[in-house]
Amino acid sequence: MFPSEIIIVPAIFIGLPWLIMHYVTRWKTAATITTDDEALLEDLYGLAKRLDERMDTVERLVAMDNPEFQKPRIQHDKETDNVQLRELEDMLAEKKEARR
Repeated sequence: MFPSEIIIVPAIFIGLPWLIMHYVTRWKTAATITTDDEALLEDLYGLAKRLDERMDTVERLVAMDNPEFQKPRIQHDKETDNVQLRELEDMLAEKKEARR
């Protein structure tokens, strides 16, 4: 065996697969969000829902006091406005079931 073959053969059969697997695992971990990020998103979603409920309450109070008050374009009781919200709630429910 020549000295160059001693270096080339292990490089092909050990080094190359290791290099490929290394970057494959890097790409897989970079493509997902962490559990901390998921928890933060769930907290922000809960906060947004509470703020939306508060805005509904304020709008109802203003509408009672002022008959000229115009309803907002997006209304909480219209199904077309809640489609994306329902999808998000379904995704969160699936995540919670998967954790169990």
